[in-house]
Amino acid sequence: MIETRTGGCLCGAVRFEADLTKREFGACHCEMCRRWTGSALLGITVPTGNVRWTGEAHIATRQTSSWAMRAWCRECGSNLYFRVTADSEWAGDTELPIGLFDDANGLVLSNEIYIDHKPDSFAYAGEGRTLLTRQDCIDRFSQLASE
Repeated sequence: MIETRTGGCLCGAVRFEADLTKREFGACHCEMCRRWTGSALLGITVPTGNVRWTGEAHIATRQTSSWAMRAWCRECGSNLYFRVTADSEWAGDTELPIGLFDDANGLVLSNEIYIDHKPDSFAYAGEGRTLLTRQDCIDRFSQLASE
């Protein structure tokens, strides 16, 4: 199933079309994502080649760890994507915040990572999600931490 969805930043300087290969998205509660978004990053993983951007001159990027980068709109500051840059099985994908989509209906929250770092002031409704602690993430993604 490939479904094309559109989206963009707050001011409209950056727009995109993304060919989604799935409807599941995740929440990351790590400190970096919480500081970047002001809450949890609610993002859907899309193969980088499946995202077509317009207004690319307005996109700023920053390597935020030894293994990943983040991007935002230079004009309005909207967060645009998170991408693994280290050579790993997770490279080649772009994590798009679902709030950027013109229509985010029909997407399903399927996992939460760094669940033990989530503030106790909120919780997402629903059941059946995969929940990973910080240690679970370290164990699963330890290859990235060593790079």
